[in-house]
Amino acid sequence: YINFIDDLRVYVRGGTGGMGYPNLGGEGGRGGDVWFVARERTTLKSIREKYPQKRFVAGTGANSSVKALKGEKGKDCEVHVPLGISVLDDDGKQIGELNAAGERFLAARGGLGGSLATNFLPCKGQRRTVHLDLKLIADVGLVGFPNAGKSSLLSKISHAKPEIANYAFTTIQPELGKIMYADYKQISVADLPGLIEGAHANKGMGHKFLKHVERTKQLLLVVDISGFQLSMKTQFRTAFETILLLTKELELYKEELVTKPALLAINKMDLPCAKDNLDELMTQLEDPQDFFHLLEEEMIPENTLKFREVIPISTYTGEGIEELKTCLRKSIDEQAEQVNEEYRKKKLLLLQTSK
Repeated sequence: YINFIDDLRVYVRGGTGGMGYPNLGGEGGRGGDVWFVARERTTLKSIREKYPQKRFVAGTGANSSVKALKGEKGKDCEVHVPLGISVLDDDGKQIGELNAAGERFLAARGGLGGSLATNFLPCKGQRRTVHLDLKLIADVGLVGFPNAGKSSLLSKISHAKPEIANYAFTTIQPELGKIMYADYKQISVADLPGLIEGAHANKGMGHKFLKHVERTKQLLLVVDISGFQLSMKTQFRTAFETILLLTKELELYKEELVTKPALLAINKMDLPCAKDNLDELMTQLEDPQDFFHLLEEEMIPENTLKFREVIPISTYTGEGIEELKTCLRKSIDEQAEQVNEEYRKKKLLLLQTSK
């Protein structure tokens, strides 16, 4: 990751309270609070550039005086953060989450002002170091081994212009694109750095990649029909083995990932023998368990992905691209309708129990 930042460590401190006024029982103002506020078009990189010290301190509460026995509260410090932020403490425990624009998280509370209870002495604000951990939010996440054609596919279906080359690791940072439909519907697609075997154990880009899959609504696996080999030192994998290995990596990182709705794009259908390879792959996908005996035991996932659609495509000739866009739209719409139906049922149940 060169220009993309998805983790930032910052120091936050709530403001100190104001002094009390012992003679008249005056109470000092409370210290200001530090808030993280989710806002669109914000990045962790822009925060680091704007605040190189990465320190956020709220204002001190006003002292109590004859003119104002109750001191004013200190000024709050608001930090605008991107959507999809998890707030972690120094031990790695999640203490907050910001997924929608306008959501707020209290990062450090201001100290109480001096009063009778504190012998009119003010209290210091809360202080701590926290990690802002970004997980991209997208409708669809492209999942595949390096050189499967994910970047080429993103450039074909959206207005994104990712770097494309014929070497394995073209994508070194996540790319976001939007598919625009004739009725102005938009679907966001994230092209994420290529997985390799062992990514769940943090090999290669490991967790840097896998954590971004967590917040995508659906997965689109992109697989090279002719198979994949990372280098001369690594083993060649067929398209079927590639699908199982990708599933295994997702499962080992977090089991819930394989329960997401998934589609499969079989790329490079313009290559010789692609049709024969596709026929063989479709047979294997119908009953994958029948072919497990051909594989090493550590390659076999506990649960195989159930694909809503399998679409043969070629990013070189454009074959199947429009069909893929239609399938993605249909799948996203069906999922949205399902979520709405579940919400309606919950609301109805609440109404019935309240009566």
